[in-house]
Amino acid sequence: MFYFIIDILGTIAFAISGVLVAMDKKLDVFGVLIIAFVTAVGGGTLRDLLIGIRPVGWLNTPMHLLIIVITVLLAILFVKQLKYVRKSLFLFDTIGIGLYTMVGIEKGLAADLSPVMCIALGTITACFGGVIRDILCNEIPVIFRKEIYATVCILGGLVYFLLIQFPIDNTIPYSLAILTIIIMRVLAVRFKISLPNIYRDNN
Repeated sequence: MFYFIIDILGTIAFAISGVLVAMDKKLDVFGVLIIAFVTAVGGGTLRDLLIGIRPVGWLNTPMHLLIIVITVLLAILFVKQLKYVRKSLFLFDTIGIGLYTMVGIEKGLAADLSPVMCIALGTITACFGGVIRDILCNEIPVIFRKEIYATVCILGGLVYFLLIQFPIDNTIPYSLAILTIIIMRVLAVRFKISLPNIYRDNN
């Protein structure tokens, strides 16, 4: 039940981030729904294809589609309230990558993958819905910009595999890894921490 709740919360967070981007681009209701949908399930779809799950998760669980539709409708109805949250897109996107990284790692463990491959799978799950969203909305994906994005997913995965070496309930490392990802991304943006830029200014 704990992992199921995390999956649902991640779906909601990413769907809202998709709604906010789509509304900024002034898309119609159908466009908003599609962007929210691909943001919420894009990374998970790629993950399932990579590990050979057929059909992919959201086709097996129609409830995810229902949750996305309800989330989109509520987000549209209460969009003014959402915009009161400072940098709400950043907030929901950050929560989404924290939750979905661990969902991807859990799927990797269920498929008996090594820790390195589990972390890679978690990072893909967390990041590629946003990549598809940004490409469809004619934006450079956040993962390819200077902001630290995929890096915090990897670090969160490392924290998880470090903590599960200790004899504690598994929900503790799971929760702490999610918090690590969220807090590190917030701190990175707050203090403008980024990866080195390999391009030199020729001017």
